[in-house]
Amino acid sequence: MPPNSPPITPAGMAALRARYDHLLGSERPAIVEVVSWAAGNGDRSENGDYIYGRKRMREIDRELAHLARRMKALRVVDPARQEDRSHVRFGAIVTITDEDDNQRTLTIVGDDEQDASTGLIGWSAPLARALRGAGIGDLRRVVLPGGEKEWEVVALSYPV
Repeated sequence: MPPNSPPITPAGMAALRARYDHLLGSERPAIVEVVSWAAGNGDRSENGDYIYGRKRMREIDRELAHLARRMKALRVVDPARQEDRSHVRFGAIVTITDEDDNQRTLTIVGDDEQDASTGLIGWSAPLARALRGAGIGDLRRVVLPGGEKEWEVVALSYPV
């Protein structure tokens, strides 16, 4: 992988691989079986099982192709092996506070595994981009859809 390819954690890559394997090993064979059965029933133009099955098979094939492209393009980075633990890098667990003393704890992860509701922020998200390279006590200004906001890094750690 080139060094500038998008990063992902080992757990994120495992989740993508598990989704790919599930689609390829379980869902697609089940849909193929339904489509084969429906095709054997005669007229396909008004056969709901056949029409829906073919549509679902196309969706699965499209998702499989997307997952294969993503897994090939991504670079697995283990946050536990980060050398510089004094600054925000990929995989950092960062606690930030705003002007109103509202604290948030975030984990900087790959874009394919982000989930803001659980505190997983994608590597290329505006907040993650602003926090990159920050150390404890640093202030970072972030332009968000709701307006500009300033955050201070109050804690920083990495998984063990």
